[in-house]
Amino acid sequence: MIKKEKKIVSFFKALPKNIFSGFVVSLIALPLGLGLAMASDAPPISGIIAAVVGGLLVSILGGSNVTITGPGNGLVGVLLVAITTLGLESAYAAIICSGVLLLVLGFLRLGKLADFFPSSAIQGMLAAIGLIILGKQFHIMLAHKIKREDTIDYLLEIPVTINDAIHYDKTGLIFAALAGVLSLIIMAFYGKIRNKYFQLIPAPMWIVILSIGFSYYFELIAHEANPIAKEYMISGIPDFQEIISQLPTVNFSKIGSFPFWSSVIALTLISSIESLLSIKAVDKLDPEKRRSNVNRDLKALGLATIGSGFLGGLNVVTVIARSSVNVNNGGTNRSSNFFHATFLVIFILLFSTQLTRIPLPALMAILVYTGYKLASPENIKKIFSIGREQLIIFFVTLILTLKVGLITGILSGVLVTFIIHIFINKSFSLFARNVLKPNVLMYKEEDSAGNYYVSVKHFCSFLNYYRLKEKLNAVPENQDIIVDFSLCDFVDHTVMENLNNYQELFSKRGGHFEVVGLDLHDTDSKHPFALRRLLPVPNLIKNSLTKRQTSIETLAQNYALRYVSKKEKNVSFLDRFLFFKTKHVNHINNQLCSENKELTMFDIEFSEGELIAKEVVRSTMLYIQLDTNIPEFTLDREGFLEKVYAFAGFKDIPIQNHEDFSKRFYLLGEDEQAIKHFFNDNVTHFFESNPYYHVESNGKALLVFSKERHASIKEIKALYDFGKRLKQVIS
Repeated sequence: MIKKEKKIVSFFKALPKNIFSGFVVSLIALPLGLGLAMASDAPPISGIIAAVVGGLLVSILGGSNVTITGPGNGLVGVLLVAITTLGLESAYAAIICSGVLLLVLGFLRLGKLADFFPSSAIQGMLAAIGLIILGKQFHIMLAHKIKREDTIDYLLEIPVTINDAIHYDKTGLIFAALAGVLSLIIMAFYGKIRNKYFQLIPAPMWIVILSIGFSYYFELIAHEANPIAKEYMISGIPDFQEIISQLPTVNFSKIGSFPFWSSVIALTLISSIESLLSIKAVDKLDPEKRRSNVNRDLKALGLATIGSGFLGGLNVVTVIARSSVNVNNGGTNRSSNFFHATFLVIFILLFSTQLTRIPLPALMAILVYTGYKLASPENIKKIFSIGREQLIIFFVTLILTLKVGLITGILSGVLVTFIIHIFINKSFSLFARNVLKPNVLMYKEEDSAGNYYVSVKHFCSFLNYYRLKEKLNAVPENQDIIVDFSLCDFVDHTVMENLNNYQELFSKRGGHFEVVGLDLHDTDSKHPFALRRLLPVPNLIKNSLTKRQTSIETLAQNYALRYVSKKEKNVSFLDRFLFFKTKHVNHINNQLCSENKELTMFDIEFSEGELIAKEVVRSTMLYIQLDTNIPEFTLDREGFLEKVYAFAGFKDIPIQNHEDFSKRFYLLGEDEQAIKHFFNDNVTHFFESNPYYHVESNGKALLVFSKERHASIKEIKALYDFGKRLKQVIS
């Protein structure tokens, strides 16, 4: 009973943050919902209906904690085919039936199906979806509508469309194409602007605001008609009353046909895979590292899809981009999904007429950029670094998805992966003899350490990974676990990638996850996710220093510091800092350590968000090990945004008799009294009289940094000097 009361109190305490986060997410969901619907040849409002129904139902019935639901990128191609071949009314029936199948998958507890798809095949499928979106919307972005047979034809026509756009002689088409190009530039370069005021409004919403402002400029100031061609403006958005009064007619007359069930199965497959992958990725971002109940989420998504279909909406899936934004803006529970839907309803109630002022090419630019992110060359480069065989799996899945279909593409990826595994091991019998055998044994060691020990034998690949996953999920993340592969002949890329995720999860929850027994296994690649087999292959690594690294090495000699240039992935000392609770650290390098290791400076690479929402950030930071415990706090420069955060429940701690400090600095922390006691006159005067840095305490150490970029040599010297003097003041 007490635990339940604490949960209720915690829920209401976090409510302001979740309302704020839901509002920010809705700013992205509005233009994206409109764009995805139009890209699918559905009415624009159908994307908003899916987001609203999904947000309301899944937030109440779902089993995940910080995910956001709505229309998904991956379904654009399937929905387009369904609507084209079946007609809109029958397509709604297919959507409803796919919701029923999702519901059945949830009741049959088949959420683990996602573990049977190899990682490279999934990446190939996502890249194909990206090319489908990019190929078909690129032409509309440049005000050039065309009809082709398949996606490859659309892609091959891109140079022709660019050439035609350059030679437009109609003013309406020129302005429409310019709207698309400028919107694409905003999407591409918005993330490069590391300014908290600009980023308070997401890039898609900036496109909406600027588009509506452009329309009003010509209407109210220039007293002219909007120069963008009318056929390239959004139309057909009903107001809220029309949505309620004009529910669509759902036609089940084609339920006995092959095209109908082909669309239903494709919609169900992509919905489930996209949702399960997104839930898995967002769980890694959850500050509290909770595990989602994926089967419960499938049931909720199924019910939401059924409701959305009857109301004229698209399939409801869990979406990674909006979920990442939710976490990064303070979302802590399912209420943020509910409020994101609530704000969308408010937008439609108050601003539905304003949405018709948005140019169609501007919305298509958002989708073109989304498609590019899914099919980015960086993804191909990453897959190649893991292993050449992964590139074969990737391209087979991609090409067959484009030429034949999504179901054929992903199944071919699974088949090719299995064939490659047989070829690499030169043994079919390894898999045939052992695929049905229980290959995972787990027990808790009875010594003083009390470690959980897991032994894996024969082989461990996407075919039987679910067995290992069941054992690992049974161990609390704050415990120690050892996974032994010494009796295992083969471990594939999918398993290695998932083991890395478990290591990160256990580290952040105070546990320890160690993999042993791979000393005799080798691979063609040095990538940590590369597959492992009992076939030693020597590799040589060439090391050389860049110009900046040479300067840092010289600086280390002058300051009597120890310099290590190589990358280090073991960064567990950063786990307890609040700053990294929703961020994934890729590695640190260029470490400068004092003789007693009390001060350590390093370059760091970390990422915010996951999948297409992923943003990689590089910075230079200073870690100060303290001799005594101090309260946990975060200190930053006071600004307008911090004052706005106060309305969302983030309280600034004032320091008595230091009004200048309280005005200039933003101080956060749980133990207010202890923090006020720590910030005595000496400490407060030190911060007042020195340059601004972000300073964070985890109780035993400090983390200090300034800008979200690598520091220059001069800035490195200033940061090291600041840290050295700060430690003296605290001591």
